[in-house]
Amino acid sequence: MSITMTPPRLLRVTDADGINRIEVSGTWLLRVILPDVATLRPQLTQYAKDDTARWDLRAIQQLDTAGALFLWRMWGRRRPDILLKPEYEEMFANLAAQPFSPPPPVPRDRLALLVKLGQGLLSFCKSLRLITILAGNLLLDGLYLLRHPSDIPWREISANIHRTGSQALAITALVGFLVGVVLSYLSSIQLKNYGADVFIINILGLGIVRELGPILAAILVAGRSGSSMTAQLGVMRVTRELDALSAMGISHTQRLVLPKVVALAITLPLLIIWSDMAALLGGMLSAYLQLDIGYRQFLHGLPAAVPIANLWLGLCKGSVFGMLVALIACHYGLQIQPNTESLGASTTESVVTSITIVIVVDAIFAVIFSNVGF
Repeated sequence: MSITMTPPRLLRVTDADGINRIEVSGTWLLRVILPDVATLRPQLTQYAKDDTARWDLRAIQQLDTAGALFLWRMWGRRRPDILLKPEYEEMFANLAAQPFSPPPPVPRDRLALLVKLGQGLLSFCKSLRLITILAGNLLLDGLYLLRHPSDIPWREISANIHRTGSQALAITALVGFLVGVVLSYLSSIQLKNYGADVFIINILGLGIVRELGPILAAILVAGRSGSSMTAQLGVMRVTRELDALSAMGISHTQRLVLPKVVALAITLPLLIIWSDMAALLGGMLSAYLQLDIGYRQFLHGLPAAVPIANLWLGLCKGSVFGMLVALIACHYGLQIQPNTESLGASTTESVVTSITIVIVVDAIFAVIFSNVGF
């Protein structure tokens, strides 16, 4: 004959003498308590705050050690005024006899920061070494393909150009246009105070063509296309496709990495031109609305304000940025372990590293070519 297990229940009542009594009833077995822990815990915590309350456990149908321990912990590891069945007295007596000591404090490691910095430096050196090896393999594959043009993976290069170039036109144009509007609007406010409205052309032209256009396009491509490349190679690692290519004697760098690097080296300069046009269009519109500078005046003054060397510098930076973003994305994609956790972590590291490297390299370009284009 099976015994019906009623869920554990708590009820607070006030006796005739004004003392609160907590009636505990139902089945307090581990398998019965677990589904209702989220409800029982706050109730027990609230009732246990009343030190004068009397706990009546005589209505409990079944009680095991786990249920007794649960009540004991909610009571703060002390025995309140309780009414028990004689068969449950030994459980709580054993719990009260067990000494309780707080966990020892974790010793503070004074060298934790130094160790963390050292681990980061070692990880950076390891990644730099692997990226250098990958770049060397790309160079060897490039030399091989120059001697054997029939083996050049034109389809892969074309597909990557389509994914990283034409499919990114909308987002780069939108961001470029909005950045141009914001930059023009903020600059107009200051230029009005000094009567130097016409210099908005110089600010927008040099700022967008030389710096903002390449940086914006590279960051967008790193977040959009770089993460996609890392995830693609990571999924191929998880599904063992990379192992299958190795078993067939097909080079990873020649068929997977090289087309991506070449594609981004081609498409990013083109995206920079596209984003520059969108940003200048937004800046021109804002300049017309804020400073009443006509479109013809803006376009006529732009070539004189921005020497052509700035455009070539921006395109060269775009090509370098494209190769670096693709190389870093492929490096992290090839390092992914065959599990989903590594896939997500490596994709995040790929995007963060790509954006950081783009900014660092842009700063290097700014220092080296500080006298060019002015």
